[in-house]
Amino acid sequence: MPVVMGTAGHIDHGKTSLVRALTGIDCDRLEEEKRRGITIELGFAFCDLPGAGAGVGRLGIVDVPGHERFVKNMVAGASGIDFVMLVIAADEGVMPQTREHLEICSLLGIRHGLVALTKVDMVDPEWLELAQEDVTGFLAGTFLEGAPIFPVSSTTGQGLDALREHLAMLERELRPVRRSDLFRLPVDRVFTMKGHGTVVTGTMVSGSVKVGDEVVLYPGGAQTKVRSLQSHGGPVDVAPAGRRTAVNVQGLDVEDVQRGDVLAHPGTLFPSLRWMVRLTCLSSAPTPLKNRTEVHFHHGAREVLARLYFPDRDKLAPGETALCEVRFTEPMVGVAGDRCVVRSFSPLRTVAGGAVLHPLGLDLRRKDAEFSDKLALLEGLPDAHEAGDAATQEVATQSLLRLAGSAGARFAQLSVLTNLESKRLDKALQALGAKGQVFCFDRDERAYVDAETVRRLGAGCLARAAEYHAREPLKPGMARGALSAGWGRGLHPKLVHFIIERLLKAGELVAEGDVLRLPGHKVSLASDQEGLRAKIRVAYAEGGSSPPNAKDVLEPLGLEFKEAAAVFKLLQDAGELVKVKDGLYFPGPVMADLKARVAAWFDTHDDLDPAGFKELSGGLSRKYVIPLLEYFDKERVTIRVGDKRQLRGR
Repeated sequence: MPVVMGTAGHIDHGKTSLVRALTGIDCDRLEEEKRRGITIELGFAFCDLPGAGAGVGRLGIVDVPGHERFVKNMVAGASGIDFVMLVIAADEGVMPQTREHLEICSLLGIRHGLVALTKVDMVDPEWLELAQEDVTGFLAGTFLEGAPIFPVSSTTGQGLDALREHLAMLERELRPVRRSDLFRLPVDRVFTMKGHGTVVTGTMVSGSVKVGDEVVLYPGGAQTKVRSLQSHGGPVDVAPAGRRTAVNVQGLDVEDVQRGDVLAHPGTLFPSLRWMVRLTCLSSAPTPLKNRTEVHFHHGAREVLARLYFPDRDKLAPGETALCEVRFTEPMVGVAGDRCVVRSFSPLRTVAGGAVLHPLGLDLRRKDAEFSDKLALLEGLPDAHEAGDAATQEVATQSLLRLAGSAGARFAQLSVLTNLESKRLDKALQALGAKGQVFCFDRDERAYVDAETVRRLGAGCLARAAEYHAREPLKPGMARGALSAGWGRGLHPKLVHFIIERLLKAGELVAEGDVLRLPGHKVSLASDQEGLRAKIRVAYAEGGSSPPNAKDVLEPLGLEFKEAAAVFKLLQDAGELVKVKDGLYFPGPVMADLKARVAAWFDTHDDLDPAGFKELSGGLSRKYVIPLLEYFDKERVTIRVGDKRQLRGR
């Protein structure tokens, strides 16, 4: 993998001059930069190091501005570098932006580097010795403690060969192992090239991209296509991670792109207004960071306004580290493990920074019943990206799915949450699935949920069925659609289906057609309803082929039909009564006898009129004849032709 070095240091300490002396490339390209003699925007160069034949490649260099007004540009450039060259002028020594830049590099997780002590041609040997002692003392306790210090002069060339040799050694030793194959290019510059159109540039933090790829500009979602690629000044067909890369995009104007936008493949990043971050307040911060503090938040090449919320405390004191929910004024896209920098709203100065834990907007409120559990999961969340062992990666994946709860998470979301290379993540999910700790409930979208959530949702489904049985004891069960729409409201439909099917397979639910019930449920009647059932049976048994109207049965009992509807339905389901129309029921045996007589009639007749039906039924009155004929039509026993009926299907 290519290695990228970033410069850091105070204004006018010779960063750009040193890069030009090392590479021959002037990073100050703007007219204003040349006129004022200061770096304003990021500059980019590359250097072919000694020993290339031994496998040493081309070193990418990001040159950052040193003026305090352009620290946000410095942060944008420092994100994604592998090591830093801290530049300190021998004639001035350590200055304010020397300190702030070093703090920023520390917050961004940079752990390697060196010091270039510039302008040595402007001081005498004694002063140079004092300057070196001062720098050594300044670096004590920082990640650059013990780092080599190279006295150099961009004017005379003194010390440059030794510096190049050391850069070559670092390039060999620090070739990064980037485990994620998620293509991301934070845009730190956008411009137009004549004959080509819009070009965006940045340091590719992970993955790769090739000419012809469909890509998306996040967080806005503008879709485009890669027309051509350049890396280190030359055209390429494929650009890998770690390189400074220029992407010629199709169909976008310069106005469509902002610094800080991220170029990625479609469906791989997820804009969010809230992140969970493990935040460290710098020991040098003048005051604690309080809840709801408004800050400038830097991530990649983007700067946004945000507020800080600490779930387990009211403030974060200098030197302390804690979980922090960051709420943005505009959507952001990130990946777990990304580094961030926080600067105070006013006056502008770096006060904190840390690592992104959860970039998809986790709901974490102190009043929630699950607050303590979620907080504990976040506190103990291992860094899957940094972990080389499969066990740690499995723990991280399972914890993240538990945090996702009933929403579950798709494979693409888990890629962002774990920052694992696809094969490693797939292996972790397969191992967890084999142990029954996670389940894939949607194979098309590769959506997963953890075992505890499955257990909890299953218990909720069974509780809903039990409530229904208690409320409707006379009904055999609950329609599948009603159960899904009620208990499953707000859940992914495929997750609802997955849970119900698991319960059916385990025998904890029973399906009878489209009706679901608990295995122990039997239709039961309360004592008063059992008495009512007996009275209805007697009334219809006595009525025989001339049954009473339901209203006439219930009126002496002081009941409305709606109060006895469940009992009538139960008798229907049992075949004891047959509903002919509203209010008119026939005993089941009587109806069976009438159907047999109708069938026998057509053995010797071609059609049946009301008079004929009266004859075959033994003299039933018109009150029953017409409703019964219409019932047989509805039941598709007969078909009406004019005023007569014929046997259907004859």
